[in-house]
Amino acid sequence: MNLVNLLYNSIEKTIILQFKLKNKNQDTIMKKFTLIAAVLFMAFSANAQEASTTTQTQQQPKDVAKYVEFKNAEYDFGKIPFGKPAEYELMVKNISNDTVTLDRIQVGCGCTTPKYEAGKKLLPGESTKVTLGFNGSSDGVFTKFVTIFFNDGMSKQVSFKGETYKTPETSAPANGSIQKMKSGGSK
Repeated sequence: MNLVNLLYNSIEKTIILQFKLKNKNQDTIMKKFTLIAAVLFMAFSANAQEASTTTQTQQQPKDVAKYVEFKNAEYDFGKIPFGKPAEYELMVKNISNDTVTLDRIQVGCGCTTPKYEAGKKLLPGESTKVTLGFNGSSDGVFTKFVTIFFNDGMSKQVSFKGETYKTPETSAPANGSIQKMKSGGSK
């Protein structure tokens, strides 16, 4: 923004100077004005381009696969009773020579709950576990997604799936023949 202010002030001063001098060396003043404006514009453009390139370089995330290894990144619960909570453990291991920080976990819906240590620093070779819970409220086949965020813009999306089934609300009706056998036969 300083460059923009400098450009504005320079143009303003040149215009004021032009009005003061009026007809004196008007041609020379216009040439100077045009030259100053062109130089400031090029300087501003070069600075803006450099800042843009720097920002793009800083925002380029690292490849998470080169730093972190996951076990159970795609977990299958199989069949579970509807409404019954279930959990599984996701293992996260630092496979790099740098320290990796587990920043946060974002779940796809309210039926998924993560248990983890936010801000956990994993030294090279160190592992940690993340427990992902599911409340079982989806009816039938389900697939849920969880995104794990690390330092330096790294992230990994993991998933789990399964199928819920509903148990009968009432038990089977009593069998009269079996009841007679239990009571000692018929009279």
